[in-house]
Amino acid sequence: MQNQVNILKGFGLISGESISLDSTPIKANTKFNNPKSFSKNKFSKNNQPKSDKDCKLGVHTASNNTSNKNYEFYWGYKNHIIIDSLSGLPIAEVTTTANIHDFAAIPLLSETNNWFNLEGVNFIADKGYDVKKVYNFVRNTLHGHCFIPLNKRSSKKHNLTDDGHVVCDAGIPMIKDGGKEYFDGFIKQKHRCKYYKSKDDSLCPCHHPKYFNGKKYRGCIKYTSVSTDYRSSIDRNSIHFKSKYKLRTESER
Repeated sequence: MQNQVNILKGFGLISGESISLDSTPIKANTKFNNPKSFSKNKFSKNNQPKSDKDCKLGVHTASNNTSNKNYEFYWGYKNHIIIDSLSGLPIAEVTTTANIHDFAAIPLLSETNNWFNLEGVNFIADKGYDVKKVYNFVRNTLHGHCFIPLNKRSSKKHNLTDDGHVVCDAGIPMIKDGGKEYFDGFIKQKHRCKYYKSKDDSLCPCHHPKYFNGKKYRGCIKYTSVSTDYRSSIDRNSIHFKSKYKLRTESER
């Protein structure tokens, strides 16, 4: 397959300028994957199917919509495929057990780069690949660019004022308490209730229990983080990002 891909690249039918990576589930031939099966604990990790000793338990999401919680468990494998986004032709693929996550893209990209030059590539993938290690590999090793939407499922949202102050549960802007803490890839800022030194019990409109805590410093404390890595620097609302990300449909097909 590698030889055929390189021949097509020589003919100009595969450019490798933009690639797309996606995975698809492959269900094992076991009764546990039958929705009509009433077997007990059929999706327990300790209940290995007797008909397939190599398959593993995985999860498959039914939608890319962040508000859609539909997913299903299955026993089987997962096929990861790199596609040339312009021609729609496959470049490389690997089949793993179903428990291998999507960010296992790095070994496949690294191996492909050994025989198919991915220098400066545009890497396109869905939010399942929104992992810092993937961004850093594409940027630092392949010297390419990522076109991956943010996965906001695990991120905390705070209401902020125009000048960057967190708004508390009572709707009052908090104050920035102390200096910033610098970590690898992000900056952490502490925000505190503006009435934390006051002894007046009538100042908290929502009567928050953290304000009436009987301690010297009262009120809520919240933290915000500002990312400084490559992942956070991508403008996902730009026309350039959206036009490149549209090419991901080739890997869906």
